[in-house]
Amino acid sequence: MNGKRWKGKGKEYNIEGELIFEGEYLNGQRWKGKGKEYNNYKLIFEGEYLTGQKNGKGKEYNNYSLIFEGEYLNGKRWNGKGYNKNGILEFEIKNGNGKGKEYYDNGILKFEGEYLDGERNGKGKEYDSFKGKLIFEGEYLNGKRSGKGKEFDCYDKDIIYEGEYLDGERNGKGKEYFGGKLIFEGEYLNGKRSGKGK
Repeated sequence: MNGKRWKGKGKEYNIEGELIFEGEYLNGQRWKGKGKEYNNYKLIFEGEYLTGQKNGKGKEYNNYSLIFEGEYLNGKRWNGKGYNKNGILEFEIKNGNGKGKEYYDNGILKFEGEYLDGERNGKGKEYDSFKGKLIFEGEYLNGKRSGKGKEFDCYDKDIIYEGEYLDGERNGKGKEYFGGKLIFEGEYLNGKRSGKGK
């Protein structure tokens, strides 16, 4: 564009040639205006954007079912209602706060728990993307695992870790298990064993 400001409608495709976005652009970025996002040829979001992020009114879909409708702020759900695949109301978020659910693109539940300012904050649970099995249960702060929590093996449901987290990683006191048996107990730092163990 030779350094000039470019504005107008456009479309984006992934390397397989599948449409992933169509809408308004400015300087090559999803800008102010309406747009639509797709995954595997299915509509997953339609709504308003500002400076490259979801801002304003919008709707999220999962396998063509409406799962959230409301308002977004800086890419986060801010005000609105969430629905299950049968169209039944499951949760409501007001000013970024409340209980909510997130889903993978294949329709499997990804997360359920508490939100504050549009991010995971408080107690919550995470699930794997293939079988929908529980992989984490614990506390969150500013969207990341922080506080006490437990990790589980998604195949046999065994606990693999229980202890403290900070900024999404194991930090502090914790216990690690394999096959249901304790293999390490001690301190963790930035996700790794640190210091003395028992």
